[in-house]
Amino acid sequence: MNLTLDRIAQHLVADGRGILAADESTTTCGTRLAAVGLANTEDNRRAWRDLLFTAPKLEKYISGVILYDETIRQTGLNGKPFVEMLQARGIMPGIKVDKGTTAVPGSPHEFITEGLDGLPTRVKEYAKMGATFAKWRGVIKIAADLPTVTCIQQNANALARYAAICQENGLVPIVEPEVLMDGTHSIDHSFTVTEMVLHEVFNALYRHGVELEAMLLKPSMVIAGDRAKKQAIPEEVADWTLACLQRTVPVAVPGIVFLSGGQSDKDATLHLDLMNKAYEGTPPWALTYSYGRALQNAAMSVWRGSPKNVKAAQIALIKRCELNTLAAQGKYKPKFEK
Repeated sequence: MNLTLDRIAQHLVADGRGILAADESTTTCGTRLAAVGLANTEDNRRAWRDLLFTAPKLEKYISGVILYDETIRQTGLNGKPFVEMLQARGIMPGIKVDKGTTAVPGSPHEFITEGLDGLPTRVKEYAKMGATFAKWRGVIKIAADLPTVTCIQQNANALARYAAICQENGLVPIVEPEVLMDGTHSIDHSFTVTEMVLHEVFNALYRHGVELEAMLLKPSMVIAGDRAKKQAIPEEVADWTLACLQRTVPVAVPGIVFLSGGQSDKDATLHLDLMNKAYEGTPPWALTYSYGRALQNAAMSVWRGSPKNVKAAQIALIKRCELNTLAAQGKYKPKFEK
């Protein structure tokens, strides 16, 4: 067992702290900037990330930040590398290492994640640059005839191979099998697919020799499709998600860091809180968060590219981080949103 990676994994999920996903590609970051009337320039992307990483008290709630290739190489507005700025605050830098998705051959509406070619070399480079963990996202779509077994198996094998490469080269892998909430599927259909996916992922991790104690799981919650005729109440989301995890995730895994997956900021927080409240006793794994939009949305709306709005935007960011840490501790209340 790699005790160094084991300790890093445990540190990332300790005390209710979570992980800030700031690993948007240049294109995705540009879409979010455009939504508030800003051009997709490196200066604007740098200014936005600087706002996030310099927010007062960020280290109280955030244990790690997932960076994009551009970001891990960037310097902040003060001229210091972002990696060093985070490290100085006790926040671990992480890195997204996948290269996006492409259609599954023979199933054009499904996706397989690319980026395994040359991955050992890239992981070694990122580790030298200061990264301590990495992330790879697999995408599973639900429809009448989807997902196919082929898609599930291909994504599970890619996730496992990525995780093994990371551990071999000094990074803790975050394994992210996302079952999309896009669609008309019911919550019980989501449960069936998510259970199938997680079983396949952990079988693949076993086959590839991945040390479960030195990784984190970043799953989607079990939730009805965004166009489903009937939406589940929050308590049902918590109960179905916990039941699925109990059936599939070995207790050796230190933590589960949920993605928000298109949920509203408040829903992502409430569902996390209800899971921590619903579990009888202490969960076998830490249940916390690794949100992107669900942490950044409010701050981006306040900032809108204006230096005079930076302080207010950082307050909005920290508010969401604080609420999600309370949720990870089972101490959140909806009245705290006011």
